[in-house]
Amino acid sequence: MISKIQRRNKIKTRIRGKVSGTAARPRMTVFRSNKQIYVQLVDDQVGKTLVAASSKGLEAQGTKIEIAAKVGKAAAEKALAAGITEVVFDRNGYLFHGRVKSLADAAREGGLKF
Repeated sequence: MISKIQRRNKIKTRIRGKVSGTAARPRMTVFRSNKQIYVQLVDDQVGKTLVAASSKGLEAQGTKIEIAAKVGKAAAEKALAAGITEVVFDRNGYLFHGRVKSLADAAREGGLKF
């Protein structure tokens, strides 16, 4: 029987085989821990992070889902300031549900297209 982490890594590898970011359309990757949520916009051709946002820097109150939405909105604002409008979403092996979905929806509302 495989563990939850092994299962996620297997899904993550499968997704990364299909999804890669460029300077024009970077990969928006999500990482969630038990307490925090992080998002990065990565140019895979150069191997460089263009924009990053996390719940660690925010003085936000509310549920984890509400905080994830604020992180998504912050990431969208930073991306638009850097001249990025389109991204490829990489859920990083997590289910598109809960915090990950909340972050993605907020980023879309903030002006990112994916």
